Amino acid sequence: MTLQAQTPVSDGERQHWLAVRPRLVLASAFMLFLELALIRWTGSNIVHLSYFTNFVLLGSFLGIGLGFLRVGRSRRQPYYSPVVLLVLVAVVLAFPVTVDRNTEGVLYWTSLSTVGPPAWLILPVIFIAAAAVLMGPAELVGRCFPELPRLEAYRYDLIGSLSGIAAFTALSFLSAPPVFWGLVAALCYGLLLVPRPRTLYVGLVTVPSLLVVGLLLSETLTAGALWSPYYKVTYKAMQMLGVPVTDIAVNGIPHQQAVPAYARLQWERQYGLPYERTTRPPKDVLIVGAGSGTDVAIALSKGAQHVDAVEIDPKLRELGGSVHPDKPYSDPRVTTHITDGRAFLERSGDRYDLILFALPDSLTLVSGASSLRLESYLFTEEAMKAARDHLRPGGTFSMYNYYRESWLVDRLASTMQAAFGHKPCVDVVSTAGQQAVITAGLSASAQRCASEWPGAAAGTPAPADDDRPFLYLKDRTIPPIYIITLGLILIVSLLAVRVVAGPYARMRPYTDLFLLGVAFLLLETKSVTGFALLFGTTWVVNAIVFAGVLVAVLAAVEVTRRFRTPPLPVMYGVLLAGLLLAWLVPNAWLLSLPVPLRAVAAVTVAFLPIFAANVVFAKRFSDTADATTSFGANLLGAMVGGCLEYLALVIGYKGLLIVAALLYLGALAFMPRKSALV
Repeated sequence: MTLQAQTPVSDGERQHWLAVRPRLVLASAFMLFLELALIRWTGSNIVHLSYFTNFVLLGSFLGIGLGFLRVGRSRRQPYYSPVVLLVLVAVVLAFPVTVDRNTEGVLYWTSLSTVGPPAWLILPVIFIAAAAVLMGPAELVGRCFPELPRLEAYRYDLIGSLSGIAAFTALSFLSAPPVFWGLVAALCYGLLLVPRPRTLYVGLVTVPSLLVVGLLLSETLTAGALWSPYYKVTYKAMQMLGVPVTDIAVNGIPHQQAVPAYARLQWERQYGLPYERTTRPPKDVLIVGAGSGTDVAIALSKGAQHVDAVEIDPKLRELGGSVHPDKPYSDPRVTTHITDGRAFLERSGDRYDLILFALPDSLTLVSGASSLRLESYLFTEEAMKAARDHLRPGGTFSMYNYYRESWLVDRLASTMQAAFGHKPCVDVVSTAGQQAVITAGLSASAQRCASEWPGAAAGTPAPADDDRPFLYLKDRTIPPIYIITLGLILIVSLLAVRVVAGPYARMRPYTDLFLLGVAFLLLETKSVTGFALLFGTTWVVNAIVFAGVLVAVLAAVEVTRRFRTPPLPVMYGVLLAGLLLAWLVPNAWLLSLPVPLRAVAAVTVAFLPIFAANVVFAKRFSDTADATTSFGANLLGAMVGGCLEYLALVIGYKGLLIVAALLYLGALAFMPRKSALV
């Protein structure tokens, strides 16, 4: 059933040169493209956002919700959006930030000093600016909704969103720098905003858009800057003690050095220790986190006959191939794999004499998942068991890094002990930064320790597991910095909704749609993290999962439009049954399946509740009296769901299914009685 909304259409919209359907698709594509670009670009310059990726996501959700709620309250074009985007780009480029990683309790290690504005100042600016920027495209989308039947408008919105993901994914694949993102934004602003009056249009749209492109072009032309799907990579060639070295930084943080193998072995003992702890020279070596190639060069210098080099970032691998003085990637003994290390372990059937986790510190989060880093699934007990299963008799597994905290060394060592069944070798090379090497043989006799590890100190947290892969979180709690930040976000959001959208009473009839938005974001987070575990934390998997979610939503809309579906209470029952299935199916069973069967099973388990949830939403949305307000309430619910994602730090990602189920029950309770018959 579809109903037309009674929201008045502005004069500007009636005179728009684009028909409503293509305009809706373009505006929706632009909205999602701009959201993804802001998340990606701000995180590369404001390093705090590399660890709080969904901070910009939450601001985007707030802005999109406000944009829909603003429809009908103003007939003016949202000329403010390109102006705010210009201000945001100028501020970020003028005041870039590197992060202070000394704070215990957050989800990273190693220590650097802060350069740039403090977090308490720059983060609110980024949040508010992201909301204001996204409010413009969202308002343009929302103005199209009253002109079409409910589900048809939602259908074109989803088609546009898929197009936005496809466009941003294509640019990521091509390693396009930010200037191309700015050109896309300028073009979309020019096409979507009505050019009347002309003077206002030129001053508030054309000029700011061109200035944004100019600023991003200046950044793009910076010497030594490359854009990978994960980072802004900068590098600089230099001489260190007469040795050629290339310093590599990502998102403004020193990350790697391309150094000749002989020099690295002389300068830092940790690089040679894994080979000293083995009982025989390794012939076949697996290196996870191969990066610019120094660890690969060392393995070759130690006599390895074959090296599988796994690196998640194609640009870091490409850079290593061109600048590393030893040219290890040109050696015929080396095979490169551009993928996630855990995914490689779960897919490969090869066995090795030595498996090495070589400084796999990603310095960034998986986009769209509140606390999941690219390497999170490498340091769980299940991951180390997977590494153990790839060792030949007499083989060894080793890892090294600057762990910063002694309890992190103990936690990893106890994780390795649980996986291998005996104590590992633990070499703390330097107490400054807790530089350590942890090595375990397939059996105790396959390792040569300088001294016996005394065991984990009292108070060492238990090993991380695949459900709570938060290695750097010492206690089972949400760190205060997150609680304070999220609390302030919710307060600002409440005030913004009241100022922009008017009295909350407008949204009161759509409480159930608000709760559906909260629950769906948790469901989406569980799907993203689940697929990251099963298939890798790569940007490709991430893009496919988000596109798959939108395809499932679109399928639900099409089914609701074309077929008679069961009443809402029945669909809620199907939804809850899907959540129960997702709860009951263990990740270990899915990982045991061959990749094709694993894909089929994972899609079924993950997308059944997503499909049912969106049939529920589509049926309820088609029955609303005000399309824009109801959709805005749902989007604001998604923002609150983004805050609740952090509950996973305490209850794990599987626990989010329980929270989602409770929220869906709440939505069922608040559903209007007349909708129960729909």
